Amino acid sequence: MILSRRSFLGTGTAAAGAALVPALARPQTVRLSADPFSLGVASGYPDETSLVLWTRLVPEPFAPDGGMPAVPVAVDWELAADERFAAVVARGSAIAEPELAHSVRVEVGGLAPDRRYWYRFRGAGAESPVGRSRTAPAAGADVAGARFGVASCQHYESGHYAAFRAMADEDLDLIIHVGDYIYENAGVSRVRAHSLPDAVTLADYRQRYALYKSDPSLKAAHAAAPWIVTWDDHEVDNDYAAAFSEDDQDVDAFLARRAAAYQAYFEHQPMPMRMRPAGGAPIYTRQAFGGLVDVYVLDGRRYRSRQACSYGLAEPCAELETPGRTMLGAAQEAWLTDSLAARRPRFTLIAQQTVFAAMDQRPGPGIGYWTDGWSGYPAARARLIDCFTDRRVPNPVILSGDLHAWLVNDVHGTPGDIDSAVVATELVTTSISSGGPPQARVDGWRAENPNVRFANSERRGYTRLTVTRDRLDAELVAVDDVADPASDTSVLGAWHVLDGRPGALP
Repeated sequence: MILSRRSFLGTGTAAAGAALVPALARPQTVRLSADPFSLGVASGYPDETSLVLWTRLVPEPFAPDGGMPAVPVAVDWELAADERFAAVVARGSAIAEPELAHSVRVEVGGLAPDRRYWYRFRGAGAESPVGRSRTAPAAGADVAGARFGVASCQHYESGHYAAFRAMADEDLDLIIHVGDYIYENAGVSRVRAHSLPDAVTLADYRQRYALYKSDPSLKAAHAAAPWIVTWDDHEVDNDYAAAFSEDDQDVDAFLARRAAAYQAYFEHQPMPMRMRPAGGAPIYTRQAFGGLVDVYVLDGRRYRSRQACSYGLAEPCAELETPGRTMLGAAQEAWLTDSLAARRPRFTLIAQQTVFAAMDQRPGPGIGYWTDGWSGYPAARARLIDCFTDRRVPNPVILSGDLHAWLVNDVHGTPGDIDSAVVATELVTTSISSGGPPQARVDGWRAENPNVRFANSERRGYTRLTVTRDRLDAELVAVDDVADPASDTSVLGAWHVLDGRPGALP
């Protein structure tokens, strides 16, 4: 059975997520020799009256069981309107269940819109760090501005997370992560190393998240602002598509691996209980910031058709053009197009994983498409572009990752036809730490594709978005040295999208 627990104080209400537990199981009081809050705290999925708060009890992050006894443990939490917790607006007790790796998520409701809050946890004889979060503005509110950070691809061994340290120092309303939060591969020796094997089992994936989330800069970014997240491929297996692995693993075996990976992802992110992947719950969602901006977060992995032609860079083949092929699946695609038709914010942000704009990646004669991205799903891309134009979607801006490079792309009404109208802008953010393709190759993409306005693969970092009533500004914040955890950052370039004018301007 699912145990539901609610707690009330003043105007705040909260529902604490519980795992599937035996009916007679009771939380126990435990004391541990090491800090159980070693992975920090996080918040996410803010709407105008609620937040999700997260932590995990794990005194020994790299032990298979996290160093926790296999019993449910009570964890107290508080949410306050001030940093000193003099004005506590909600508090309660949640249960850290072994079935969910002793993770805790608290869905706090009854909050004021567009308000900053601070939160903390106590349990197992210890107190967590303090986290900072904020609710979204009220529906339809006339919001003057909003600031977002966009992150992607944080391969642990390839570098430190100075980009996250910089994000933690900013006053961001939301951090949007578009995938490759972990990498599933066995450790390699680069800037830093780990000795974990390929992640296959639930225990493997839990240890991988514990490794990544032990990074102090990543913990700081989670504690500084609410997050909203989606997975790409490396949270499970490189370039997988729905039930199909890259190396043609037995489907049943791969689905078992995928289920373990999805559960570990959910256990380690500040996601609401409705997104628990057991039973097939979707993670795609929409986040509104008053009447200013809607953020759509898509799942481009779980429902997609298998890659056509061949993996990687391929010449177009007949299968590629099959009308029924999908990137999002029928249900998600219908939800997205219906939602886009019904909403009228100033700006529409679509956060998803892979490059959307048409891009020939083969230099010289002939065409080569990377079939794992949207160029491998042209019919699905055409349907979404038609939605932008037919439904007159306000100022669509697509936020992408995966490529380990910054790209600023025009999205044309007819992909590949530079003479057709520009209908949207794509901002591809570079990686937090993962190595990028050679700059010479990226320069070749620009030469082949006039719709690629800017391309840089040499620097790591994140994209900072500032949205106001009449424009969206995108600053490409680059880390000076990915091998230095205290590296400085600088703005590599800045682009903006004007209200009513598709396409980015430098």
